[in-house]
Amino acid sequence: MSRALQPSEELVELDAEAVRSWCARSLDALGREREEIDAINVYPVADGDTGTNLYLTAEAAHQAVEAVFAASAPDTAETARAMAHGALLGARGNSGTILSQLLRGMAGVLAEGCDGDHLARALAEASTAARRAVAHPVEGTILTVAAAAAEACAAGGGLVDVARNAHDGARTALAATSGQLDVLERAGVVDAGGRGLVTVLGALLETVTGQTPPPAATTPLTPAPHEECPTEDGPAYEVIYLLEAGEPAVELLRARLDALGESLVVVGGDGLWNVHVHVDDAGAAVEAGVEAGRPHRIRITHFAADAAGTAVRGERAQRAVVAVVPGEGLAGLCAEAGATTVRTRPGEQPAGDELLDAIRRAHAREVVLLPNDTDLRQAAATAAERARVEGIRVALIPTRAAVQGIAALAVHEPDRRFDEDVVAMTAAAGATRYAELAVAEHRSFTSAGVCQAGDILGLIEGDVAVIGEDLTETARTVLDRMLSAGGELVTLVVADDTPPGLAPDLEAHVRRGYLAVDTTTYHAGAGAPPLLIGVE
Repeated sequence: MSRALQPSEELVELDAEAVRSWCARSLDALGREREEIDAINVYPVADGDTGTNLYLTAEAAHQAVEAVFAASAPDTAETARAMAHGALLGARGNSGTILSQLLRGMAGVLAEGCDGDHLARALAEASTAARRAVAHPVEGTILTVAAAAAEACAAGGGLVDVARNAHDGARTALAATSGQLDVLERAGVVDAGGRGLVTVLGALLETVTGQTPPPAATTPLTPAPHEECPTEDGPAYEVIYLLEAGEPAVELLRARLDALGESLVVVGGDGLWNVHVHVDDAGAAVEAGVEAGRPHRIRITHFAADAAGTAVRGERAQRAVVAVVPGEGLAGLCAEAGATTVRTRPGEQPAGDELLDAIRRAHAREVVLLPNDTDLRQAAATAAERARVEGIRVALIPTRAAVQGIAALAVHEPDRRFDEDVVAMTAAAGATRYAELAVAEHRSFTSAGVCQAGDILGLIEGDVAVIGEDLTETARTVLDRMLSAGGELVTLVVADDTPPGLAPDLEAHVRRGYLAVDTTTYHAGAGAPPLLIGVE
């Protein structure tokens, strides 16, 4: 790590070690102030997670910087770019996404020089870039604080003077935000995103002076009861994803998402973007991304579920469920049931860091984790252990398929004792046999014989049990084999590209041959296997 400055030392220019130190100090400071910032989060949605989102964004930036230092001896420009790129990849929430764009704007100017005048220009470019990224900028937010910081140091000067003027300007603007937005004034708080930016600028000032700056004035106000800042009139979901796409396609995406929802922020460039929007139709927001390019790291959060689990803003919910699911349809279904979801992508499993992030986003004292995939067991176990170190009680239920996760979620009761809830959910998952239909990609040997490319494979409990040429016939055979051992409920999960008549055909097949068995069908949306089957 970089050498700490003595109180009497001051920097004249930012070097690579100084940028590294700034990144680390920002992460530490946001970690200390995360809960305080969460507690004053009422805009644009009173979901009490702005501090957590800013911390996770800074954590991603810090990891990227450390990775660059581990691989080489980077210069200042490379370090600043790594910090911005890491923040872009790991941006969380509305304020975290804007922070990533602020860092990106700064990195472009700091690549040219790192003295006080360049820092002043960097802050001005950061403010302009962030404002451009927001579809409908609102005063009294992090954008206002960023603009004030840039204006306060516009005259340039020495590095320390610029950093101090920017921090002072941001602190003054932050104190005024409570009078710029009605929702902040009613709650008696300043803007949470702006509060986080003051923390980041304070870390910069400490980096160049070696002295800890005074804390931001959050005003000695007690947050109003949660019901005074209602969210029920706003969109139901927050959708975030990384997108690989060209700029023309992104411009069309902006227009489409702006018509779909609110709080639209699209940051990035050079083919990689971070998209954030609040919508009622999460599937439509993801589909818009698919049309624009290749979306991945898709995160969908249900605001109503978050609000219902939090009695007072900023206070952790008692219990939450985190579920890994294929397809945005299942993500929406699980979110409606109160779960925080992590999307799988074809050929790409979520990493342990994504699972840990989801556990943190659940913002609960107790979390039930449903990996819904055998291959995710180790990553889920690692994420659970890391979350326990942070003081979160995590129970990992070893669900091996999405249908087992659905069964577990169906019996989840957050009001009963944690251990009892985990036992009931584990029993429901364990009592659900599962199967999947897939299309063979190439000729290979399986436990059911040799398959050719294009054959329909029926996998029961993870092993190929049936090889067929027709999707419907193969599905019927798989169902019959599963029901030969008995069952009371069949769950069918179909993808967008599955023939529309498949589910009705299988429901009729069950009604004809198994009079005492009920069926239920869910739509997984895009990115899921053609058919998932569960038998309870």
